[in-house]
Amino acid sequence: MTQVYFIGAGPGDPELVTVKGQRLICEADLVLYAGSLVPKSIVACAKAGAIVADSAPLNLEETHALMLETASADGMVARVHTGDPALYGATREQMELLDRDGITYEVIPGVTAGFAAAAAACRSYTVPEITQTLIFTRLAGKTPVPESENLRSLAAHGSAMCIYLSAGNPEGIQKELLAGAFEEATQVVMAYRVGWPDQKIVECTLGQLAETARCNGFMQQTVFMILPGQGELDAGTAKSLLYDKDFQHGFRK
Repeated sequence: MTQVYFIGAGPGDPELVTVKGQRLICEADLVLYAGSLVPKSIVACAKAGAIVADSAPLNLEETHALMLETASADGMVARVHTGDPALYGATREQMELLDRDGITYEVIPGVTAGFAAAAAACRSYTVPEITQTLIFTRLAGKTPVPESENLRSLAAHGSAMCIYLSAGNPEGIQKELLAGAFEEATQVVMAYRVGWPDQKIVECTLGQLAETARCNGFMQQTVFMILPGQGELDAGTAKSLLYDKDFQHGFRK
């Protein structure tokens, strides 16, 4: 029997939680959610008598103690994370403690902000014949980034990018991307608090990134989509072969 479920809560919209994730939140004896990023509306479905606790002011040992107490009493824990637990979710260290104490767990995936941003903007990261690769990354700050993964080096690939946890330094994002392989005309989409009621989606060019972010007050909770080949000056003539009438595959005669 699984004792702890790590649940991806999505970007903030309560309707973007998976059906399975919502069911487990409803069934849990302890709902431990990251209140700094997960709105209370997502955990409002907790059953009567369940303990609902915000983990934002707690450290690792304190959150583990709560989960261990519930699991040791044969209760079930819903550990609710923003987005998808696999991306900047800080789950690995929690799992290590659960392994140490013999507590079983399972991960329920969620919608990460980068994909919610693409949906909100009606954009695709991949473009036939232009880019077929997407890089999720962040700018180095208080949390370091391996030198081999610095933003400038990754930008040299010229692929689509989704930049997290970097809104406090938009000038740094712009500078590093331009020093990589991108032109000032490269299309950028900024998604502020995507999935929340005050969501805001703004498009600009890379040359305008820092100024646009500052003017809109996007200093936190913003993801930056870097979309080569999708600006106003691009021809946009490349099309996917999937639905081309002359393209054959195993499901089309």
